[in-house]
Amino acid sequence: MSGCNQSSLVEGLMKNFQEVQVGLTKQEALEESNRCLYCYDAPCINACPTSIDIPSFIKKIASGNVKGSAKTIMQANPVGASCSRVCPTEELCEGACVLNHSTKPIMIGNLQRYATDWAIQNEQVLFEPGSENGKSVAIIGGGPAGLSAARELRLLGYQVTIFEAEEKAGGLNTYGIVSFRLPQAVSYWEVQQVEQLGVKIQYNTRIGQDLSVEDVMNNFDFILLAIGMSKVPNIGIAGEELAGVYDAIDFVKETKVKPITDRFMGKKVMVIGAGNTAIDAATCSVRLGAENVKILYRRTKEEMTAYDFEYEFAKQDGVEFRWLTAPVRIVGDEQGNVTGIECIKMKLDSAGDDGRRRPVPIQDSKFIMEADAVIKAIGQTRYIELIEQFELLHDGGVIKINQETYQTSKAKVFACGDAIFGKGQGEAMVVSAAQQGKDSAYAIHKLATSTELEMA
Repeated sequence: MSGCNQSSLVEGLMKNFQEVQVGLTKQEALEESNRCLYCYDAPCINACPTSIDIPSFIKKIASGNVKGSAKTIMQANPVGASCSRVCPTEELCEGACVLNHSTKPIMIGNLQRYATDWAIQNEQVLFEPGSENGKSVAIIGGGPAGLSAARELRLLGYQVTIFEAEEKAGGLNTYGIVSFRLPQAVSYWEVQQVEQLGVKIQYNTRIGQDLSVEDVMNNFDFILLAIGMSKVPNIGIAGEELAGVYDAIDFVKETKVKPITDRFMGKKVMVIGAGNTAIDAATCSVRLGAENVKILYRRTKEEMTAYDFEYEFAKQDGVEFRWLTAPVRIVGDEQGNVTGIECIKMKLDSAGDDGRRRPVPIQDSKFIMEADAVIKAIGQTRYIELIEQFELLHDGGVIKINQETYQTSKAKVFACGDAIFGKGQGEAMVVSAAQQGKDSAYAIHKLATSTELEMA
């Protein structure tokens, strides 16, 4: 292929990563906002984990006060611009809309995006810091939970420092959600809103490596762990070391921070897992030019953890789903490159401890499919080593907390976000992390002010 053709090909692939859904026009936003009934006891508010005053922000759009609308959204949800794109609104606010009973629900997510996009495009600064109170908080991790906590604490007058391991803050929103659904510029704006309040973000700093846990414990009045999750674990099958086997988290991140290439052009790609990250990895592969992309899942569609709208999006992209299929070996050639994947057919047995039916292999049902790349998307490991450096109680990396106060086994150390999500603790959504960040900030403030009263 000539250099000119190669360049044109790459340019075409880059366009595949531009945002898919177009936002509402001003006229469309006005028409849609005027459909809202502005319910007094709005069920959509109760369905939103951050309790955004949805009728209020919609009414402000209808009256032309778009900045006021954006402020109402962001006041309740510090990552409200990102959530307007990635929230499962049909299961949350839109699913609760009273108009579902007579017509179609208000497009709450699209209206939320309209208002926050206006704020981004017009470079709005929506908040000011509170009066200094002399207390300091270290937040480990600058993802949705950490940013939300930092924003609230700064409004309450705390000196806040976020220690972020990456070059940019934003966590999942910046690195883990595909660009054609959530452009990085949106996440960067949310980070900027926090930094402009005077929150210090120390980038490229891993606590426990670049800065000791002891230093953090000694130099701050309170510590909040919003550390998220780590890498995708090994499956435990032969061939995982072959060239062409990818960690889904790293794979998606590369499409956001490195130049797009044609490395997947014409390739056959297998994605193992059926969560939202697996969908992202599959749809990224399609946009990188893969000829065929299959998602392999050992259970059925009913048990998959991906949102319904993610599943439909993947199908529209041509992604194939192979249910009740489990990998047993990744096949390679003499040069160490992936050439295929050996799988076994499964069936569902009785329910396990988590309430889901357990997949069991069907005897003599192994088969091999050709593959040029295999992407692992089977969940993520936890930062157990860091948790243990803080000497906190945990259950397999799930930090144990007081559910009401977010306090860990150490009184001045709090935790929120993915780090506290285990079985029976709800669904780890971006919007849930944002609310936990807020709640943990209020819990820190309550402890700080009660301590002051005791000392008075």
